Amino acid sequence: MSIVSRNNEALLRRLAYQFNDKNLLKQALTHKSANYKHNERLEYLGDSVLNFVVADLLYQRFAQATEGELTRARASLVKKSTLAEIAQSLQLGEYLTLGIGEQRSGGFRRDSILADAFEAIIGAIYVDGGFAACRQCITQLFTPRILVLEPENQEKDPKTRLQEWLQASQKPLPKYQVTEIVGEAHAQTFTVSCEIAGFSQIVHGIGTSRRFAEQQAAQKLLELIIHAT
Repeated sequence: MSIVSRNNEALLRRLAYQFNDKNLLKQALTHKSANYKHNERLEYLGDSVLNFVVADLLYQRFAQATEGELTRARASLVKKSTLAEIAQSLQLGEYLTLGIGEQRSGGFRRDSILADAFEAIIGAIYVDGGFAACRQCITQLFTPRILVLEPENQEKDPKTRLQEWLQASQKPLPKYQVTEIVGEAHAQTFTVSCEIAGFSQIVHGIGTSRRFAEQQAAQKLLELIIHAT
């Protein structure tokens, strides 16, 4: 039985969107473990649209915020844990199609799977209804969080904190290098090394983008520095 043949009207009401091509919704809710037409390409697209729309909403809302404050505010809104929270509020876990292994391991509750499915739905809405419909959906889901956001109080990302620590210590900036890229072009995993002068350990971060892998590596290096001082 297809996902669309289930009672998903409640999900569509929460999204405030009705699909013209219901197969797009089915694909967006299908994890790659199901060995069917899955949601990774839609996730890729949804991630890009989501980042742009959230950036625009923040730009319009916070006219006095600096570039750094807006960047950190956006990061707090589009990070996996936040997207998983929104997915949970939509009860996406009830509608996912997963492989047997993911079903048994509770994949419908896993933050990464929920966040990816949410991004895929954003991508599906963009393909199905265009940018205006997609922006409207993102706006209604994110506005409650944006209204209570204080950009000036958002924690800086690990790369920024590492750079500021090095500058304050009058040390050279860190060196990041991509050491491995695996996977298809639309679903790659990056491994990035990070090293700083005078520190013997080289750390590695892994992520679905070079930027995310660099952030992971910077966070690991910051933790090592804290323990060493």
